[in-house]
Amino acid sequence: MKMKMNKVKLRFLILFMGTALFLLLSGCGYHFGHFMHPQVKSIAIAPVKNETLAYNVPAVLRNRLTEAFMRDGALKVKSLREADCILYARVTKITYRETTPASFDDEITYRPMEWRIVMTVEFTIIIPGNKEPLIKLQKISADAIFQVQADYFVNRERGIEQCSWHLARILTQQVTEAW
Repeated sequence: MKMKMNKVKLRFLILFMGTALFLLLSGCGYHFGHFMHPQVKSIAIAPVKNETLAYNVPAVLRNRLTEAFMRDGALKVKSLREADCILYARVTKITYRETTPASFDDEITYRPMEWRIVMTVEFTIIIPGNKEPLIKLQKISADAIFQVQADYFVNRERGIEQCSWHLARILTQQVTEAW
C-alpha cells in the first residue's frame, strides 16, 4: 500500500514539474531561436566586391560568409535565384600593422614577428523586387593577429582567412538579429 502511494506521488510530481516547465517556457512570451524577419527564410550571398589591392579576399570572405550562415542556421543558404533575400558585400579597406616592432642588431634589421590585420566591409541585404533594402548599407570591421614564421605572404593569407571568419560571424549576427 505504501509503495503504491509513493508511485502515485512520484507520477504527480513528474506531471506537475512537466506542466510547470511548459507553462514557464510558453506562457511568458519568451521563445528560443533567432530574431529573423518572419517572411525571410533563405539568403543568397552575391559575389563579394574588392576595392583593395589584396588578392583573393572576395573568394575567402564569400566562403566564410556562407559557412557562418550555414552554422548559424537562422537562414538557409540558397542560390541567387532561389533565395528570399540577397547579401551584397564590398571590402573597402584592409590594413596591416605590426604589433611587435622590428628589432635591430648592428647592421641587420629583423622583421616584425606579429601583425594585426583590420578589414572593413560594407554590406546590404535586398529582397529581389523591393525598392527599399531589407537592411540598409552598413559598415563593419574586424581584426585578427597573425604571426610570421618563414613566409610572410603565406601567413598573411592565413590572417586574411581569420579576419574574414571574424567578419562573417559579426555580419551573420547583425543580419539574423537586426529585427
